[in-house]
Amino acid sequence: MKLLAATLVSLALGAPALAQGNTRMSTPLENTSALSISDIQSVSQALGRYAKEDVAGLWQRPQLSRRDRSLVTVAILIARNQTLDLPHYINLALDSGVTPRELSETITHLAFYSGWSNAMAAVAVTKDIFAQREIGPDQLPAASPQLLPLNEQAEANRVAAVQRLIGAAAPGLDQYTTDPLFRDVWLRPDLSPRDRSLVTITSLMANGQVAQLAGHLNRALDNGLTQEQAGEVVTQIAFYAGWPNAFSAGPVVAEVLKARSN
Repeated sequence: MKLLAATLVSLALGAPALAQGNTRMSTPLENTSALSISDIQSVSQALGRYAKEDVAGLWQRPQLSRRDRSLVTVAILIARNQTLDLPHYINLALDSGVTPRELSETITHLAFYSGWSNAMAAVAVTKDIFAQREIGPDQLPAASPQLLPLNEQAEANRVAAVQRLIGAAAPGLDQYTTDPLFRDVWLRPDLSPRDRSLVTITSLMANGQVAQLAGHLNRALDNGLTQEQAGEVVTQIAFYAGWPNAFSAGPVVAEVLKARSN
């Protein structure tokens, strides 16, 4: 009955079939939305065609793995508080190799980069998916795990940069940026530094917040993101957050990559 109920929920949402226990079921790449192609075509034949041809083709591009592309897409939807398609892409992420721990940490991380309410909206969606998949507390990160080592020099540079930026104008922001954000959240072990950087630059791009993008992109590249992967994030942004946001981010990304190549 539990499997039947989960299957019915999946069909109702137009989402991929859920994995139960240790059994994993593939998620068709042509499912580009919680809405079916026929639903889309009932409103716009053209949009249905673009979904089948272009968005499905986007997911076939090798510059980002399916796992990374699904993580980026989940981060876009959380950052923009777009919850209609969030169940579909959370399921896709879990089926593509993103672990429950990594998904949990992504939501936690984005609470700080896209706002508390956006994270709460993601929690409301994800808790039901975790329940359907029988993902329990033993598969989630601890509230206070053993943190990764702090890079003292990088942290000193960050503190100096914050001081130059805001000085004494907002001491509370200075305090909370240090702890919990950079001395706790960024050091939590269940999402790699590379993936934390990936969802951070995704959030900044998705909301057109490019003032801090160069700094975080350099951090992402230092944390193991490749230049090709960084460029492909911009492409994913175009479809899921709009061309204007992609073109706002693109010149910043191009400048960072050019500087690092010299």
